[in-house]
Amino acid sequence: MSGAEEGAALGGASGEHRGTFDESLTKLRASPLLRPVPVLGEHGEALTATRSVTSVSPIRDVIERLFFDAIEQRKEDIQQNSDVVRSLATFQKYGTDQISTAPNMGRINPRGRGFFSGVLTALTCVAVVLLGYHWSSREFEDDLLVHKPVAKWTAEEVALWLEQLGPWASLYKERFLMEKVNGRLLLTLTEEDFTKEPYSIGNNNHRKAITAELECVKTLGVKPPQNLWEYKAVNPGKSLFLLYALKNSPRLSMLYLYLFDYTEAFLPFIHTICPMQEDQYEDMVTKLLDLKDPTWKQWREFIVKYIFLPYQLVAEFAWDWLDVHYWTSRFIIVNAMLLSVLELFSFWKLWSRRELK
Repeated sequence: MSGAEEGAALGGASGEHRGTFDESLTKLRASPLLRPVPVLGEHGEALTATRSVTSVSPIRDVIERLFFDAIEQRKEDIQQNSDVVRSLATFQKYGTDQISTAPNMGRINPRGRGFFSGVLTALTCVAVVLLGYHWSSREFEDDLLVHKPVAKWTAEEVALWLEQLGPWASLYKERFLMEKVNGRLLLTLTEEDFTKEPYSIGNNNHRKAITAELECVKTLGVKPPQNLWEYKAVNPGKSLFLLYALKNSPRLSMLYLYLFDYTEAFLPFIHTICPMQEDQYEDMVTKLLDLKDPTWKQWREFIVKYIFLPYQLVAEFAWDWLDVHYWTSRFIIVNAMLLSVLELFSFWKLWSRRELK
């Protein structure tokens, strides 16, 4: 037989086999295996599992043809097992629900998560622009007393330092200016001097607050940070870390402060949000001058909020600084409220998925 004749014979045999395979696929697609299969539910109700002809692959057809008896036996076993039938019914219901909600994906979330995320993103952009402006202003940082040795303070800078202790300290500002108290003279003053003329600070709490702050200045050699911008100027890296960490992982951030920054950051934080005695001090700075270890009552209040409402702790801390940072504190409070709502939505979504177990 020549090469041409052999090729024709092989081609004919291949065409004959292909025709037989296509006929077999046509018969299988018309067979009862590809029709709706009745499945009994948990209470005997009929659940129909329809298989689309267009979604059946040729490989699946061949498998059903070769192992027809085994597949039929497997179907009977599944129908006799109520747990498997219930699981299949639950899975099918979940798939149907996902398909029905698919058109809403990519648009505004019907549960409101998209709205809150958008507002939160906008507020975050505003915060980044505001912080970037202040952090890039070298003139603003150069004027901060946290960088200037106290011995080089002028009389006006001493009055500014006194004024920043709180609204109550403004009562004594003019007395220091009249005496032209500069940095060098300030370092020589004691609590006893404040009781005499020309200072005459009669209020015992005011005198103790000024003396305690003056001791901090003498120890550090500069003014300790007392607001957001001064703290940022002294600790730029830590400020940037807390800015992102408290927003994304508030619980881990507070745990970090407790373990690695207890005295400088955690103690002022917990005494602000969980005060020992209400209205004992007249202002924020005075309240944070003499800090002791928290009591069990303070720890109990802190742990409850730490577990369930961590962003609430941040909002309460910002609330106490409204007089110092008007717009910044309000931005933090609104941001914390939105983050709390988003966290509650996430927990509710996880809770609703328990029906798939």
